[in-house]
Amino acid sequence: MSARHHALEIALTRPLTHAELARAARLGPLAADAARHRLMAVQRADGPAQAARRLRRRLDAHLPIDVITTHYPNAHGQVLLNVTLPPAAHTALHRNARSHGRTPGHHLELALQQNLADHAGREDHRVQTAVRHLLDGTTPARLLTAVAHALTSPTPQGPTE
Repeated sequence: MSARHHALEIALTRPLTHAELARAARLGPLAADAARHRLMAVQRADGPAQAARRLRRRLDAHLPIDVITTHYPNAHGQVLLNVTLPPAAHTALHRNARSHGRTPGHHLELALQQNLADHAGREDHRVQTAVRHLLDGTTPARLLTAVAHALTSPTPQGPTE
């Protein structure tokens, strides 16, 4: 496989100063958001995992990196996460993975998938409860009209997916 360029997003633990961003940009091209809390980078590598590792090695000593992710999802709709765990968490992850007969990466992936599924279930329940509460005070037709209006208004309110 020949090396390709991979778009990676860097989430920082705090916003960068202008001087920190300028110093980091000398190591390679970076694009920062307006708050200088997230960066975009392009890294040459054979695959996305290698690209994230190389980018972390290149920038870790210069930036307060929290998480590096692939910017574009893969064919399965997933993004790769590159995180550095504190030593105690690293040890616990390896111990738990070994006790389940898994690699640490696979164990972490399964735990993350379970947590995301649990969160989605809680969010679905929260929305269903809110809708039932709204229906207590109006008709389904009025509620649907209000939802349609909210979704089509020029400035949508609240979280979006």
